[in-house]
This record gives sequence, C-alpha cells and structure tokens, in this order.
Amino acid sequence: MEVDTLKDEFNRVVKKQKLASSRTIDLVNQIEKEIEQAIGAIQENGTDRDAASNLNHEILTNLKNKLKELVPVKQLESCQKEMNTALGKWVKTTEKFFINDISKAYKNVDMEPHVLNEIIANHLYREALFDIGDNFLGEASCLASIKLKQLFQEMYEIFGALRTEKSEPALSWAMKNHDALLQNDSCLELKLHQLQFVEILKQGKRDEALQYARTYLAPFATIHKDVIQKLIASILWAGRLDQSPYTEFLVPTNWEKLAEEFAQQFCNLKGQSSTGPMGMTVAAGAEVLPILLKLMTVLTAKREWHSMKEFPFPLDLRRDFQFHSVFICPVLREQGSDDNPPMLLPCGHVLSKQSTVKLSKSSSRSFKCPYCPFEALASECKRLYI
Repeated sequence: MEVDTLKDEFNRVVKKQKLASSRTIDLVNQIEKEIEQAIGAIQENGTDRDAASNLNHEILTNLKNKLKELVPVKQLESCQKEMNTALGKWVKTTEKFFINDISKAYKNVDMEPHVLNEIIANHLYREALFDIGDNFLGEASCLASIKLKQLFQEMYEIFGALRTEKSEPALSWAMKNHDALLQNDSCLELKLHQLQFVEILKQGKRDEALQYARTYLAPFATIHKDVIQKLIASILWAGRLDQSPYTEFLVPTNWEKLAEEFAQQFCNLKGQSSTGPMGMTVAAGAEVLPILLKLMTVLTAKREWHSMKEFPFPLDLRRDFQFHSVFICPVLREQGSDDNPPMLLPCGHVLSKQSTVKLSKSSSRSFKCPYCPFEALASECKRLYI
C-alpha cells in the first residue's frame, strides 16, 4: 500500500538520523577523552621548564596524530551523506504519492461565496475558535448564526469544566434535560452524579455521601441496579477508595470519557451532529482523493468526467464516514429513495421497487428473481425501511 511505502521510507530516514546522531556523539566523546588525557598528562609534568616543554611538545604531537587517525571531519561527512541520501529518497517518494495539482479530481460547482463563508465560520465556531470565527466573518463581510455560536460557547464551557474535573455545570445542564436524556437512553446524568459521589467519598465524608446517594442516586436504582449497588457498597471504603475493590471509580480517564459523552449528548439534543460537517467532508474527500486522481488519469482521454452522473464503481469509505444505511439496487444500479424503496422478495433477495415493476411488466405478471429460480408477484414483495 502507498501509506506503507511512505512509512517505510520515513522509518529509514529516522533510522539514519539516529545512527548519524549516535556516531557523532561517540566521535565527540572520543575526541573529548583524548584531549582530557593530554591535559592530564601536561599537568603531571615536573617543574623543570625545559623537560616539561619537551614532554608537552611530545604529548601534543601524539594528540595531533591520534586526532588525525580519528579523522572526525571525514566521519561526520560520511554520516551526513548517508542521512542526506535517505532524506532525498523520502522527498522523492513523497512527491510521487502526493500530487499538488488536484484540479482534475473535482468538478466546478457554483456556490454562493457568502454560503461558503458561513459554512467556514460555523466550522470555526464548532471547533471553539470563536475569536477567529468572528474575525473571519468581519473580513468576509457576511453573517453566521449567532445562535450556533452561543450554543457551542455553552457546550465548550461545560466541556472544559469537565476536563478540569468540575462536574457542577454539566450536572446542572443534565438535570435540566433529565427527560430528554432518558428518552435517548442516556446514562449521562447518572455518570455525573457518580463522579460527584466519588469525590465526596475520596474526602472521607461517609454520611454526606450516603445522603447524596439517597437524594440523587436512588431515582436511578430501578434502571441501573448493578451500578447503584456498587456505589453504595463503596461507602464502606470512604477515604480509602484506592485500597478498595472499587478502584474503577478512580480511573483518571473517567473524566475525559464523560466530557466526550457530554459533547455528543449535547449536540444530539440540540439537533447538531457531534462531528463538524465541514471537517468530516474534508476528511472523506482526502480519503477518496487518490482513487479519484487515478480515475481521472483513465478518463481524461475520453472526456467523460463532466458528463458522469455517478461513478462507474463504488467509493468505499471507512465506517467512520458511514452514518446511515444505503441501498443500491443490484439490477438498476440506482440508490434507493422514498419513491424507489428497497423491496424484499419472498425468496429473501432485495430489489428496488422500480425493478420489481419492470420485471413484472407493471405488476401484471409474476417474474423470476434475477438471483435464484424463485418466481414472485409484485404484490408479494414487501417494502424495507432502512
């Protein structure tokens, strides 16, 4: 794979860099050792000036000869040359796989500048870059949703508090949205109360923890019995939870995970996606860009790109980019829709509604399934909801 090739070349550069660094350090240490030995020998000479002068001259001559034997300049040049060679190969490999000109892989689509600017500004707000978003809007002379900005300001304020192990703002928000969270089968409120409860136990306040459990944890007992039982049992270890069987409540990443869960639930209740649409679009585009560039190389001569309504082959994306089920009719090669939904045949195979109508001659006769010998009537086919 291309990515593996790039990794291999990069690892070679790293290996050469480490080797060159190690050789250089060893060489410098060896030179330093020789010089220190020469200085020590000079300092041990007697007070006889003439004799000391002759000995010093001999010591310096020997030092000079040893340094010539080491040939530090040539050794360093050799290490640097190997490093430059590996780095040069890495640059060529990178240039080979990363094409600067991607104009062949996209179509010119008319889009109002103010719409694009609003999308960019909303993306900046979603990423908590509020000052940059405001400056961008000012320079672009367009307006974005103030409500969206205020929405994410509220979310990031609570999110930041959770990451610094402060649960009060998130608890207040969760209790206000108690019914909506329950409707979404979310355990967020319980988990927030759990963290607050554990903080009380860590301080050794057993009675206060028991009172907190009666007030805030008891309402969840019928739904989350196992969790509540563990929390109540942990009261016996107040002030020494780190020595208890319930050290799972003290894992530092609990706060980080809960902050992420809060952000997802917040966006869900506010009708927003938990991941930014613009960021997701760019990531998906980068995923399929190499495939599109190869496709354009094949289609350039035929000039079919701008007339194509769909690709001649599927562009498979990772599950990270899949948000809902998609049905493609195996007969007509068209994506299912409300007007042309998938239909389940009695034999278990699935076709689009238009396919069943065409195969059955407008529902006037039975037809044979394209994938097995079974025959069916259009009236026997059942719609599938995805």
